[in-house]
Amino acid sequence: MSSRIIREYGEKSFASLDDPQKIATGLGIPIVKACQIVAASELGRRFYKKGGGKNISIRNAKEVSDYVADMHELPKECLRGIYLNNHHKIIHDEVLSIGTLDANLIHPREVFRPALEYGASAVIVVHNHPSGIVTPSAADIDVTRLLVGAGKVMGISVIDHVIVGKGKHVSIPADYE
Repeated sequence: MSSRIIREYGEKSFASLDDPQKIATGLGIPIVKACQIVAASELGRRFYKKGGGKNISIRNAKEVSDYVADMHELPKECLRGIYLNNHHKIIHDEVLSIGTLDANLIHPREVFRPALEYGASAVIVVHNHPSGIVTPSAADIDVTRLLVGAGKVMGISVIDHVIVGKGKHVSIPADYE
C-alpha cells in the first residue's frame, strides 16, 4: 500500500496531505483506512521533526540529561538504555525497566539485548531518582560495575550511567572507583 501511495502522490506531496476524505477518494479506500494513513503520516512528521534520536550525538552527562528531560519528573524509577554507534550517534533508545518509587531491578542481559539487536558499539544507561536526590546509591555503583564488566566481555562499551531527577543529573562514569 505504501508503494501505491508514493507512486500515486509522490513522496513529497503525500507527506503534506492531511485530508483523509481526499486520500480515500483518490485511492479508492475506506475512510477509516485513510484516517489511519493520515495519523501515521502525522506521527512520522512529528518524529522526523524531533529528530527521532537519529543523528544526535551524546558525549557527556549534561547532553544525556537534556536528551532524557522527560524522565526528570517521573513518579517511579525508570531505566533507559541509549545505544550508540562508533560515532556516538544514537541508533536506539529504549526503556529497559520501570521500578518502584525508589528501586529498579536490572540484569545485564536486558541492557545488552538491544545493543546486540541494533548493532550498537556503546551504551549509556540512565535512570531517574523520583526524589530528586541524584546521589548514586551503593546499588547504582554496583550495577554500573556489573554492566561495565559485562560490556567488556561483549565488546560493547558502557560509556556512562547517568542519574537524573528534578532538573539535576550526576554521572557514574564507567571507570568509577
